[in-house]
Amino acid sequence: MSPEVPRLALATVCLSGTLEDKLAAAATAGFGGVEIFAPDLVADPLPPAAIGERCRDLGLSVDLYQPLRDIDSTDPDRFAANLRRAEATFDVMAGLGADTVLVCSSVAPDAVAGTDRLAAQLHTLAGRAQDRGIRIAYEALAWGRHVDTWDASWAAVAAADHPALGLCLDSFHVLARGSDPAPIAGVPGDKLFFLQLADARELSMDVLSWSRHHRLFPGQGGFDLPAFLAPVLAAGYSGPLSLEVFNDVFRQADPVRTAVDARRSLIALAEATAHHGTGGTGGTGTDPVATPAPRLGGPAFVELAAGPELGRVLRALGFSRTGVHRTKQVERYRQGDATLLVNAAGPHPGTGSAVAAIALDSADPTASARRAARLCAPPLPRATGPGEADLAEISAPDGTSVFLCRTDSPTSWAHDFVTVDEPPVPGTGIHAIDHIGLTQPYDAFDEAVLFHRTVLGLGTVADGEYAAPFGLVRSRALADDARRVRIALTVSLLRRGEWGPGVADPQYVALACDDVLATAAAARDAGVPLLPVPGNYHDDLAARLDLPGPTISAYRDLGVLHERNAGGDYLQVCTELLGGRLFLALVQRTGTHDGHGWTDAPVRMAAHRRSRLARSPAPS
Repeated sequence: MSPEVPRLALATVCLSGTLEDKLAAAATAGFGGVEIFAPDLVADPLPPAAIGERCRDLGLSVDLYQPLRDIDSTDPDRFAANLRRAEATFDVMAGLGADTVLVCSSVAPDAVAGTDRLAAQLHTLAGRAQDRGIRIAYEALAWGRHVDTWDASWAAVAAADHPALGLCLDSFHVLARGSDPAPIAGVPGDKLFFLQLADARELSMDVLSWSRHHRLFPGQGGFDLPAFLAPVLAAGYSGPLSLEVFNDVFRQADPVRTAVDARRSLIALAEATAHHGTGGTGGTGTDPVATPAPRLGGPAFVELAAGPELGRVLRALGFSRTGVHRTKQVERYRQGDATLLVNAAGPHPGTGSAVAAIALDSADPTASARRAARLCAPPLPRATGPGEADLAEISAPDGTSVFLCRTDSPTSWAHDFVTVDEPPVPGTGIHAIDHIGLTQPYDAFDEAVLFHRTVLGLGTVADGEYAAPFGLVRSRALADDARRVRIALTVSLLRRGEWGPGVADPQYVALACDDVLATAAAARDAGVPLLPVPGNYHDDLAARLDLPGPTISAYRDLGVLHERNAGGDYLQVCTELLGGRLFLALVQRTGTHDGHGWTDAPVRMAAHRRSRLARSPAPS
């Protein structure tokens, strides 16, 4: 049995749209409560009482109203004015039906420095709040003028010693400062009034900008959130797990999709934290869900939506056509352990050839499907013909279908294909699918990372950025521990205008071989359109790696790209685009190289553009 997930809440600041849009999205995603951000309320035409009623109609509690800023002051007149401002806030909360308000540590020049005086002012504020049936949740901003760590905020709260005053702990403010969350376990649970959760990538910038623009949902960044949440729960915190995520992409994306992704992240975090430090899967860093993903045996197949020319290319690459689907226009091609399906119904409208589906062999497909449903990715309804395998199908954030199957079962998908009476094609040395490369929509990259980590149980093996010919590209590679399944995700970091002369949203399947030179030579001789690589690249490569002259000559001849790191080498030869945005790559790894050729990606992208333009008809 999976552990029970606590009540989940979401700050309206996480989502795009008006307050009405945000509340509807939170309810649709299944949240039980919200934090209402004051600017969202101020921009709404309804009075607070009507907003509160709307929340209740949607099944949402208003768990927090926020923020009340810069309350303490060394100027008595200003502190009095701040108390009047607080009373107005309490009036708003009475209409909303909210009983907890977030008070941030002050950043104002007149902020109180001494703990005793600060505690006295917080005690005064808490007294007024208590008279209204309201609690004060005091939070240390990581950039606060005097109070910028959780332990400093706790010192003030403890010194104030008022029953209506407690802490709000925000994982970003704690972890971005490098504070140790373990001592939180020693804070009395009844003094932990509220909890806000956010993840983030490690970035070199001022903490204010980092917080206001680059927060992420749990599981999308690099913070160890189970190690943060575990001591909070151990202290006796019993309130909701709430997300406060400031993110520029989320605030312009579909609010319902963002809210669903947010809920998935909290479910995964709650389950991971339940096993934190116990030796369970939640502590490995590769599977953030306590109910572990069944072991994956690798890609059962990759389905490509393409025209008939792709079949000819696959034969030239040494793939034999081994079957046709009983009811669909789908052909099966196989070489070694690599199986590719070609959907002869044709390319996707508007995008050309593309990766349509990825099937993953699971030790327990039923358990994999249950796990997906628990993590907000329920299996899709599928129409199947008589006697056809009923595969569990879920949709990745970019629309790619993911099938969860077991090839060696009596009801395997393989039985949906009729064996063709054709002589096998001589192989070229391809023995497996190394990885699949998928470019993500601008709004979906972080959602895709979380989907693959939680739903499929993959872990991050590489995370980086590179300067491509048409803008900065972010990349994240994910894999299972045994490296049977590897998926490389990329996204352009900025939306482009009308001028975007690169290949839009490229996708590829990387095919593993033991001797890329021999495989590429055989493929070229059989007519596979290999991608030409500029001579300048190989001149530079020869200088950097001190390779023998005959090797460089072979590289020039075949268009080999060569990446080296401390673990070993990664060699790849790419085809030209095979209709639209799809290409294939022949790859060879040596040693323990765990990369995906990102060092050479800008060279490959520029070469694909030249190749595409060379094949395009000249304007009349």
